[in-house]
Amino acid sequence: MATYAITVNERTINGKALMAYLKTLGVLTHKFSSKEKGSFLRSKEDKLAGRIEKFASSEEMFQSLGI
Repeated sequence: MATYAITVNERTINGKALMAYLKTLGVLTHKFSSKEKGSFLRSKEDKLAGRIEKFASSEEMFQSLGI
């Protein structure tokens, strides 16, 4: 089984028809959108992945950045 990622403009008639057809076939598993995740969800993922640094003061932050 192959997996494909395609971009479809759902605002057009053809895009709506294609999405409806794929849904009726049952082959559409996920709908991805770049606007799907808000800043809160992205920051939550960053925190869980350990990509967040904590500083006691702004001076400490600037020192770590080399400013």
